[in-house]
Amino acid sequence: MRFYELIRFAVGAIVAHPMRSALTSLGVVIGVAAVVMMTAIGLGAQQRITGAISGLGSNLIIVMPNFQRGPVSQGAGAGQSLRDADAEAISRQVEDVAAVAPSVTSRAQLAADGANWNTRIEGVTPEYLIARDLVISNGRMFDEREARQGRKVLVLGATVARELWGDADPVGRRVRVRTVPFEVIGVLESKGQAGLGQDQDDVVLAPLQAVRSRLVGRRFRGDAIQTIYVKSNEAETLDRVQEDVVNLLRDQHKIRQGEEDDFQTQNMASILATMQAAVATFTIFLAAVAAVSLVVGGVGIMNIMLVSVTERTREIGLRMALGAKRSHVLIQFALESIALSMAGGLLGLLIGIGGALTVAKLAGWPAAIPPWAAPLALGFSMAVGLVFGAYPSWRAARLDPIEALRRE
Repeated sequence: MRFYELIRFAVGAIVAHPMRSALTSLGVVIGVAAVVMMTAIGLGAQQRITGAISGLGSNLIIVMPNFQRGPVSQGAGAGQSLRDADAEAISRQVEDVAAVAPSVTSRAQLAADGANWNTRIEGVTPEYLIARDLVISNGRMFDEREARQGRKVLVLGATVARELWGDADPVGRRVRVRTVPFEVIGVLESKGQAGLGQDQDDVVLAPLQAVRSRLVGRRFRGDAIQTIYVKSNEAETLDRVQEDVVNLLRDQHKIRQGEEDDFQTQNMASILATMQAAVATFTIFLAAVAAVSLVVGGVGIMNIMLVSVTERTREIGLRMALGAKRSHVLIQFALESIALSMAGGLLGLLIGIGGALTVAKLAGWPAAIPPWAAPLALGFSMAVGLVFGAYPSWRAARLDPIEALRRE
């Protein structure tokens, strides 16, 4: 008997019972769809986390005050352990540093030409652009002289510019920050959202001295800073630069051996690697849980195939009496099992991709359908059909043709 005839017999048996065939494949459909969806959602979450952390800047170390130092926990406004001298020392003494950018952050209401907007004000130095990988799309950044003198100039994020002036060019316009007038000299290139939906373009950059003297006021000492951004020249030197920064600041702050630091450092590359590893592990766990339904689907196929062998005993006996070999019966039932599983796998793949794209759209995540999803899903489906169809096929092939013909 030729192979294509065995295929025709197998397909005919499946088509003859469409409802039973569909229900038999349902377990595989659900299993494949679940695995594809969980994997795609996990990869999408990983991409979003990567984008969120990378949006802060590449090869970046963030130095902040340690608000928990000492026996009593201090409030967020109490931590003023960082000074201008710390940033200057890092810039002078630490090797392989591309930029050192101290900053002070405040929130303020901006008003201009009848519009107003509440946003985050960052008091920074010109090196802030290098440290945070920011680009000026229109106008210019304030220079060192303007920063040192505390000139009342602003560089706007794209969101702030749009909310205050729409599509009009804001460069050269006047804007009131609280009660202080400032001049807009530049607009940042859009970076989009990061983190938990935080808009990176909803920000205003101003000279550090101007923010401290005009906006922050008495809440901070004259040379206090909230954050120091340290950008390493290369990713390979990031850990060493972080270690050098920690050692230097301990010397600057005269912290003795065994005492807790009054500052903390965050290495963006380490945070990114940790988050990616955690999400990848969680994704594998979800995919493994979803894969259990594939096993359940395989058991369903084996159960129905055993029922089919029992129902078709006389047919099997008749075919073998007419000259069909046991290997032909074995192959036919194996093909039926594989065909049912493959059909379920293909449908499950389409449902999984559609579900993943829907979830990504609703959640605002990137749609991350891995290129290996299709071959993996269909490969697993074939394996499930082959493994769980093996025993029913063997049972059919082992039937005695005379005994099979005698059964009612």
